[in-house]
Amino acid sequence: MILYFSRADENYAVGFIDKGNTEVIAEYIKDLTGGDMFKVERKIPYAKDYNTCIKQAQIEQEKNERPELVKELKSIDQYDVIYIGGPVYWGYLPQPMVTQLEKLNFNGKIVRPFTTHEGSGLGSIPYQLKSLCKGAKIEEGLAIRGSAVRSAKSRVESWV
Repeated sequence: MILYFSRADENYAVGFIDKGNTEVIAEYIKDLTGGDMFKVERKIPYAKDYNTCIKQAQIEQEKNERPELVKELKSIDQYDVIYIGGPVYWGYLPQPMVTQLEKLNFNGKIVRPFTTHEGSGLGSIPYQLKSLCKGAKIEEGLAIRGSAVRSAKSRVESWV
């Protein structure tokens, strides 16, 4: 299972894009593994412009909010390995991912984190996932600069 959050619109270092950077990586993983995909989406999308979006994300984190989602994944029982991806917002996954992850049972699962960023790497996401995905084994993650995702399929393949 590939479970991810991705945002198009204005992104840092790449300008306006029709498909979010994390979604590009998620699709690479799907191509390589044949896994199912689930995109976490906020019911009320983040702002289209980058600076407003990251300010919204920062406020959500500071208030520990759980934004409402368009649709929730109910179960991951049939999967052994869960790829969890998102951009790095202020060192962590965006809060919509927290909303989703808290509702799932990760006991006995393998979690493989991946991020897109412009300098944050994996941030604190591996530590965050240890708390959110109780009972899972958190494996080594993959961090790819957003500005390089469209030429990163071989890196993703090596990691997968």
